[in-house]
Amino acid sequence: MKLLPESSGFEAINSALSFDTVDGCIMGRLESYSCKMVGQEKALYKRFHSFSGVNDMQALSPPQSMLGVSPNGASPHSLNRSSQSSGGEDSPLEDKINRKTLFYLISTLNAAFYPDYDFSNASSQEFSREPSLEWVMRAVERQMMAVARMEFTPVASSLWAALDDAICLKDCEIYSYNPDLTSDPYSEDGCLWSFNYFFYNSRLKRIVFFTCRSVSQYCGSPHDSGLIGDSSMDFEDDY
Repeated sequence: MKLLPESSGFEAINSALSFDTVDGCIMGRLESYSCKMVGQEKALYKRFHSFSGVNDMQALSPPQSMLGVSPNGASPHSLNRSSQSSGGEDSPLEDKINRKTLFYLISTLNAAFYPDYDFSNASSQEFSREPSLEWVMRAVERQMMAVARMEFTPVASSLWAALDDAICLKDCEIYSYNPDLTSDPYSEDGCLWSFNYFFYNSRLKRIVFFTCRSVSQYCGSPHDSGLIGDSSMDFEDDY
């Protein structure tokens, strides 16, 4: 995966998504990645493909946007989400992902959190396919409005517009990464909740990664710990 140069739209959104709250701070970021395999990724994909089983399709976890809402309105390391889906939708237990797309998601995590974390052993069960853009928009906005209405309201419409410009949302599959505490890069003390979404456009061969976390004021200096790993990798124009 190659980190693409940050557009002016993303630059403004990323600046607006990092701010202090009454109880701590919010740190969010959008990054766009080309799905072109680079460097050692080609060899890693061959190994990943050979060891991922005889079936091309891998089972996903149920969509996180359809999980229940915790009593206090916010659960650690997950968004507040509605517990029921609309009628007529397929069972979330039937969701699957092909190995190549799964490899793209894992590679995006590796690039986004490099060099501090390695997600090479992540399984498909740590990912979910979200039912719709509307579900994700409501989930994100519900969480952000609950803790930072004044800060988030001015940027909300610009956030989705910038995403649409970058990835063409109507053509995207949307996935989320929902690890256990041993695999979560945001499992440090003081992290109140987090989310990680992937907007994957197979036609453009591109993924936009949207990650955000809320950190308590009692955990030290959250701004110093950084949101995403070293993104100083060389940019490369795929087009």
